[in-house]
Amino acid sequence: MGMTVIEKILASKSGQPTVRPGDLVTVDVDTVILFDNNFMPSVWRDILKLHDPERMVVVFDHRVPAATQASAAAQITGRRFVERFGIKRFHDVGASQGISHQLVSDYGYGLPGSVLLCSDSHTCGAGVFNCAARGVGSPDVFYAATKGEAWFRIGETIRYELVGELHPAVTAKDAFLHIAGTYGDHATQNVEYGGSGMARLDINARKTLTTMSAELSAEFATFEPDPIMLEWVRSRNPAPFSAVYPDADAEYAAVRTIDLSKLEPLVALPDKVVNNSEPVGAVTGTRIHQAFIGSCANGTLSDLALAARVLSGRKVASGVRLLITPGSQAIYKEAVREGYVETLLDAGAVVTPATCGACGGGHMGVLGPGETCITASTRNFKGRMGDPSARIFMASPATVAASAVRGVIADPREVLQS
Repeated sequence: MGMTVIEKILASKSGQPTVRPGDLVTVDVDTVILFDNNFMPSVWRDILKLHDPERMVVVFDHRVPAATQASAAAQITGRRFVERFGIKRFHDVGASQGISHQLVSDYGYGLPGSVLLCSDSHTCGAGVFNCAARGVGSPDVFYAATKGEAWFRIGETIRYELVGELHPAVTAKDAFLHIAGTYGDHATQNVEYGGSGMARLDINARKTLTTMSAELSAEFATFEPDPIMLEWVRSRNPAPFSAVYPDADAEYAAVRTIDLSKLEPLVALPDKVVNNSEPVGAVTGTRIHQAFIGSCANGTLSDLALAARVLSGRKVASGVRLLITPGSQAIYKEAVREGYVETLLDAGAVVTPATCGACGGGHMGVLGPGETCITASTRNFKGRMGDPSARIFMASPATVAASAVRGVIADPREVLQS
């Protein structure tokens, strides 16, 4: 019996000819990412040696520019660490700033067939590039940095065959909400995406699916290779790699077909993501105080372009704050060049520097008591973005932008047609 993409990568990196669900494997790690939270005193342990500084990436993203004295001190610790070991791939506050998972995309850090680790839960987003990427605990990421290896239990894989094409105003975020609402959590399982429909999804849309797979509690999420992805990586990273395809006789726990052409805008109701999706019409008219577009899931250039299309010639409703956070400063710069930022500002949005900020409730948009937010970010958990009495609805950038215009949760199809 053949192997899935993740099984083949982990087998290769563990030096074994085959692996099966249930196996425990120790694998070589190609890339380790540390971010500013890793350097906070509560978790930081002074690393005395690195397995290979060339395999390290250090990113400041969660609270940048520094939001507190503690976060400022953590970044000082991080800069000293980078200097001590001569780490070249360092993204400090400034021109190369960005959310770590977006920088993996911008710079091609997630090479096909490789293993990439970080202690942020949305690290699986890098799986869009046909690699085995996973968020692990701080002790595990420090161990990988020091020893160059990690261990995993092989899980079963769920395969999603994407077919058809999304309608205008329906996005990959809606496809994810359909999967989460229909099939629930995928704890201890891997997710593999493929099918003819992926050719009609750009890298940014695909990355939304792999990133949001963290909310399914998936272990790993990955796409099978295709020319679009391979060219994306080659244009950003000259390092050699070997793409990994699933075997024709790979064994899956389930194979499910998602017809993109049959999807509609969906909204996750407050407090949880899985088994909690409804058509936007079920909550249309719900008053909002804040709308947010950004994060590692929906801060791409494609997301900003879509928001600008919805907001062009329109204004954010009175009493609503619309916050836009690009995933990286490079995306911010390109959005300025394309005119998207001017359109967003003219509509009344606030565009922030690239940061995890409002998504994680750290800064730049924390919710107050009793407020209602609709967000195109990664999570809608109680207290996630601020006060625990705030309600957080999750939707696509198109739905969020349309809701900001109407002042209530709105169907983006209606706004775009008006």
